[in-house]
Amino acid sequence: MNRIFVSTASALALMAGAAQAQDADTAETGVTTLEAISVTANRTPTEKGKVGSKVDEVTKDEIEERSFLSLTDYLTRLPGVSISSNGGIGNTKRIFIRGAPGKYVKTLYNGIDISDPANTQIQTHFEHLLTGGIAGIEVLKGSQSTLYGSNAIAGLVDVTTLGEVGDGIGHTVELEGGSFGTVRGRYGLAGAGGGSRIAANASGFRTDGISSADGFPERDGYDNLTLDLAAEHRINEAFSVFGSLLYVDARAAYDDDGADNLVNQGVSEMMAGRVGFNLDLMDGRLKNTVSVQGFQMDRQDTTEFFGAISTARYVGKRQKFDWQGSFEVSDAVLLQYGADHERQQADVVAWSSVDGKYDLSGVWGQAVISPVENVVVTAGLRHDEHSGFGGHTTWRGTASYLLDGLGTRLHASAGTGFRAPSLAELYETPSGNPGLRPETSASFDFGVEQSFAGGRFTADVTYFQLDVNDQIVSRWPAPYEQVPGTTRSRGVEASFAWAATGWLDVAGSYTYTDSRVENGERNLYVPRHALVLSASARPAEKWTVSADLKYVSGTVGAVFPPPTFAQTRVAMDDYVLLNTRVAYQVTDSTQIYVRGENLLDQDYQVIPGYGTPGIAAYAGFKAKF
Repeated sequence: MNRIFVSTASALALMAGAAQAQDADTAETGVTTLEAISVTANRTPTEKGKVGSKVDEVTKDEIEERSFLSLTDYLTRLPGVSISSNGGIGNTKRIFIRGAPGKYVKTLYNGIDISDPANTQIQTHFEHLLTGGIAGIEVLKGSQSTLYGSNAIAGLVDVTTLGEVGDGIGHTVELEGGSFGTVRGRYGLAGAGGGSRIAANASGFRTDGISSADGFPERDGYDNLTLDLAAEHRINEAFSVFGSLLYVDARAAYDDDGADNLVNQGVSEMMAGRVGFNLDLMDGRLKNTVSVQGFQMDRQDTTEFFGAISTARYVGKRQKFDWQGSFEVSDAVLLQYGADHERQQADVVAWSSVDGKYDLSGVWGQAVISPVENVVVTAGLRHDEHSGFGGHTTWRGTASYLLDGLGTRLHASAGTGFRAPSLAELYETPSGNPGLRPETSASFDFGVEQSFAGGRFTADVTYFQLDVNDQIVSRWPAPYEQVPGTTRSRGVEASFAWAATGWLDVAGSYTYTDSRVENGERNLYVPRHALVLSASARPAEKWTVSADLKYVSGTVGAVFPPPTFAQTRVAMDDYVLLNTRVAYQVTDSTQIYVRGENLLDQDYQVIPGYGTPGIAAYAGFKAKF
């Protein structure tokens, strides 16, 4: 991993130098703009109005208008996405997409898979992903293993930092402080010139925090240093190179099981890198992208257990090679294909231990066809070979149909997915089971998107269903095993966006989710009802006001009361969160703002026994030059 990290850094340094050196010879062409497209839906740029899968996005403008601290603060504004957390910022956060937990979600950061192989189930540490420098987020829903391999059962989260950049080199400085002893700052650099684009960010964050265990005075603080860099350089019309880096150093205090602990500390270091090239032939009809990437997560937890202090260490690594190609047969037919190989490793020394690795290789293909005007269909197939359980095949199909002249678009998708057993599930001492097979899934969704008033008002209603089979469960200290039955999530997502006037934008979403495990009981920590309303206004020159309201109800949690400590299900209280931000543009390049979170001062819990922040206020400024 360190070799990949160093080589990626060297390549990016050369690209950055090229961008600055060649900029002086570049003609003024304005801003380098990315079109309104989705890359994740088909692994190739596709107009969003031609995508059959359900894709939701968070734009750079939305990120800048709200200044939330954490990536998950933006994800929870999207229909079908919810988050549970063991306390305040920096404590463990778990994502759910359409009722399915994070082990069924793949996360890419500038194309890098940043899920941790040393987790009990491989998933992403969202608690350490802050928002400084993020240019856009896409969430692709439904089983997507045909395009993205293992773990993409519920969907995919794709984060990018290299967005729209202007010619020349621009700089951004941000500083904010406020409640709970919170301070954060960021320096960003972005620019384009001479065929190069680059974006780099250095972000720092610290807070005294709140007590993770609800109702205790002791605070659990958090510190985070994040460095990221993404760049690309076009050598000629046919050949370009690209790369990205991500480094996170995070330190968090936390509490176990809703009880106050003075000793618990977690230290995490994440390193990730990716380099590759694009080769376009036959006047761009034949495209190839080749890349290698590496990831390493090193976590050390110091905990207090019945008065005794112990230290645990978790090291997860991944190396991956990926090739994808496409051939434009005609204006109506695009053929895509690819192959990838990855190795995952985990070294865990804790109350149980893991020392293992596996290899996973896959080949895939997809056809994108427009048989008639305004109709786009896709059909894809993938086969993976695992060094343990052998082979597994998945498929996916989508369709989009625009009713010309009515502003109506019908969209649908269906597919299968799989989750390879984690290294802990396979090799943990004493409960690993090398004979485990993959968990499998089948999903479908269909919906209607409607536009009014020349596109100023759009609405979408989508029905979804996701079935997961062959689930792997823990019977500790007995080995992990697979249980019969189906976990099923189904529901409806409804959303709208309205450009009401030249100075007011309004949006909202409602999600109904009925998610049940194989015995028919409700899935834990999945809201049955989630409503989000948001508005952005420019009431006067230089002023911008944004507000977000979220209502959550119908969540089931779990407690473990003595003397048996057996799991007992409990109904969680409903809650309403209101966040606002008011900004004033002092000059063309300088902005000051104040923002508030939980302005209704709701006293609520997401997980029983764990606290959440009360009313909070922050002030900050941003300068661009």
